[in-house]
Amino acid sequence: MPAKGALRLAGPGTAVGARLVTAVVTAALLLTGCGSPADSGKDRPDAGRTSSEVRLPPRHAGFDYQLGGAYRPPAGVRVVSRDRTASPAPGLYNICYVNAFQAQPGETDSWPADLLLRDARGKVVVDEDWDEPLLDIGTAAKRERVAKRVGRWIDGCADKGFDAVEPDNYDSYTRSGKLLTAEDATAFITLLSRHAHARNLAIAQKNTLELADLRQRTGLDFAVVEECGEWDECGAYAEAFDDRVLVVEYTDDGLRKALAGFGDRLSIVRRDMAVSTPDSEDYVRRVR
Repeated sequence: MPAKGALRLAGPGTAVGARLVTAVVTAALLLTGCGSPADSGKDRPDAGRTSSEVRLPPRHAGFDYQLGGAYRPPAGVRVVSRDRTASPAPGLYNICYVNAFQAQPGETDSWPADLLLRDARGKVVVDEDWDEPLLDIGTAAKRERVAKRVGRWIDGCADKGFDAVEPDNYDSYTRSGKLLTAEDATAFITLLSRHAHARNLAIAQKNTLELADLRQRTGLDFAVVEECGEWDECGAYAEAFDDRVLVVEYTDDGLRKALAGFGDRLSIVRRDMAVSTPDSEDYVRRVR
């Protein structure tokens, strides 16, 4: 889904701001012991298989983002991302999208009430941009329970033949009204990484530049990022993930900027905000 207001301390669109956040978050994680090599306990597992033991997406490859519905990939596409309810595209590198940190609209009732994040008044905390309730990953026990449910979706991706999984809304803690923390998010994504690697799936970091420097600790293998050209963040992602970055832009200006700086290094595509199918009047897909 399109990026939803990532935290930016130094002003919109600056990698400097994200790096400042990264420094603060990293220091906090080290001070609290979260995710450090000396950690022990059920909630801080090793991320499992390393990226050398899973198939990673090729660098600088033709890419299509098909979350709004699966369709025949255009010529030149080698990597495609589709919703977990879809099937992989034959012969391509396939990424399976799962909404891991928030409940899909209309699916709130499918979650136990105590796994929906609630404020001090007991009201469910909702991502207003997408009408998605945030999941409560604020304790080790709840992280385990949410990860078990998301893990079943990851299993479904593996069983269908996907190569990787893309857990969305890693940055939802920034929309939680300080009820969730970066430590909660990194602990939870580590659980998902371990499960994905156990099923021989690579796992992507979705947006959330402020946590990119922790990718070795969390077990994340590559990145799927939205509007890094628009916000001048592609370079920071490229550095953190050794150019194994799949970029989605939603404006012509964002596409132009991404291509100008990284068109020979990263996988870049321009899509419409609804990531619609070619039979829609809103459909946009460009690579130049």
